[in-house]
Order: sequence, then C-alpha cells, then structure tokens
Amino acid sequence: MRSKAFFINGGAGRVICSIPAFEKYAETHDDFVIVAEGGMNFFKAHPVLHKHAYDFWHKGLFEDKLKMRDCVTPEPYRIWHYYNQKCSLAQAFDIEINGLEEPRELPAPNIKITKTEGIGALNTIEGIKDQLGKEKCVIFQPFGRGVQNTDGYIFDPSSRSFNMGDVSTIINDLKKDYAVIVMSEFPFDVEATGSTTKHNHAIPQVGDIRLWAPLIANADHFIGCDSVGQHIARSVGTTATVVVGSTFPINISYPNEPTFDIFDIGAETRTYSPLRMTGEDQQDMENDECMTMTKEDIANVIESARKRLGKPVVRKVDPEKLKKKEQPKKCCDNPAHNPRGFGS
Repeated sequence: MRSKAFFINGGAGRVICSIPAFEKYAETHDDFVIVAEGGMNFFKAHPVLHKHAYDFWHKGLFEDKLKMRDCVTPEPYRIWHYYNQKCSLAQAFDIEINGLEEPRELPAPNIKITKTEGIGALNTIEGIKDQLGKEKCVIFQPFGRGVQNTDGYIFDPSSRSFNMGDVSTIINDLKKDYAVIVMSEFPFDVEATGSTTKHNHAIPQVGDIRLWAPLIANADHFIGCDSVGQHIARSVGTTATVVVGSTFPINISYPNEPTFDIFDIGAETRTYSPLRMTGEDQQDMENDECMTMTKEDIANVIESARKRLGKPVVRKVDPEKLKKKEQPKKCCDNPAHNPRGFGS
C-alpha cells in the first residue's frame, strides 16, 4: 500500500484543527507527508508533525515527496457527522484522516511556541500594559476570515464576525479597566464622532499569524468569534469568551470546555450553510442577522470577560522606563504604520 500525502488548505483555524488528527495518524504511520497549502505556520516546531509538513512551494516537492504517494485532500465540511452537527471540525478531520466511522474525543490542538516567540510576545504584552497603564489584558478578535473592508465599512457576508457597532461598545467598556489588544488585519475607530477619552487600546500589526499564539498565551483572556483566535486560545489554555452566529458551536468551537464561555446568539434563527459543498447563497441570506446582538447579549459578553479577567488593577510605571522603550522615529517611517498599534 502506498503512503499518503495530505493536502491541507483553507485558513489557519482549519490547519490548527487538523493537528490532533495528524498526531493520531502519526501514532501508527511514520511514512506520510503534509502539504500545507496555506502555509507551515502552525506545523512549525511541532515535536511530531514538523518533519512531515512542507509548504506547497517547497523545492523538489513533487519529485521527492509526492510522486510515489497517494495524494489526499481532507475536507471536513463534507463529513456527514459535521454537517449534521454530530462532531467538531477537529473530529471531522480525524474521521477522514484516520478512517473512523464515528467521532472520538480528541486533545486540544498542540501548537509549539518557541522560547524566542514566547519572550518576544511577553515583552510586547508587558510594553502594551505599561503604555495603557493596566495590569491585565484581553485580546479581542472581532472579525473572521470572511470579513470585508469596503472603504472603511467593515462587514461579514457570512455573519460569523461581530458587527462593528458591537465591537465598539465592547472595546470602549473593557478598555476603561483592562489593556485591550485587538487582533485585526486593519485598524478601525471605535469612538463616536466628537467623543474624547483618556483610555486607549492597542492594534499591533502582526505580520505572521503564528505570532498571535504566544500573544494569546500571555494574555489574561480572549474574546472572539468563529475564527482562528479561539482555536489558539484552546491550544494554549487561555480562557475565552466566544460569540457564535451563523455557525454551530459543536462544529466550530468547544461547547464542553469549562474555560470557554460560548454565547450562541444565532441558535434560534440560523440555517446550516453548506460551505465547500454547494454554491447556494440562500443560507447566507437567511443568516444575515445572526450576529446582530441585543443590549443584553453585549452585556453578557462584557460580564463574561470581566468575570474571567477579575478585579482590574492599575499599573504604575516609571515615566523614565516608558521613555527608554520609545523607539526613535526614522525619516523614512511610514506615518500610517504604528508599530505599537495604539488606537483611540
């Protein structure tokens, strides 16, 4: 029997969710490869899988690794148990990769964080806490992969991301007492026109998605939606508040995990959207308002985060210490890029 080459595509969340299945596969197979079509980020440094994984552009990949193997592209969204809400994304990968008939319990995804990454992230977190004068920090990922930014108007056609108004309300409440770090590809304003506040938040520009793992590991709490951040939080053991709209918690999150508070605001209205199965648009149209939160929903999310974060503490920092951390601005710096990522 020929050995296999597994092609893993899609976003970082899918990659992370495939890890437990591959760890199980490696228990009984040593001769296989993983082609990371979306990048090696989360296979890097893994104690078992790193040696099996390759970027799709790796030199000589076809002749050296693929030509002699059967090529397989696992698609968890096409597993019966997944689209009938009987298993999670990780379990669907496990069913397909390991040839199972039924889902089984799996450990948390294993993301290996190196010492260099961990120390760098800790320094970043501590620097932001110093700048914002807060002892505890929360990382907030408000948008999923499907979000669109059209001339500054941010929205998600798949209704998996927070609505912008709700993002502003949550950030403006929490940043009074905690250092709020926003996990987003692009900056945005959360203040109403004419509003002034002494409280800031941070939007660090992190080029490598992998580097969010040590940042989340060093945070005191995480808030997110149906996206990669919550999978990282589960992996590194950070508590999380997760809001779900058009997708089902059993499919894309961790409803039985005691460190997670999941708010399923789309439970009564959503229709399953057969992503990667059909090209229908009716389901997304029916789910259009699934992430619209009421004032009570927003209050519950804020209460969850505050309970997990605990009593706020003001951080006292020597002004001289802050001056030493400031980097001199070079003549060629891009004024639109703020390496500290602070927004008002």
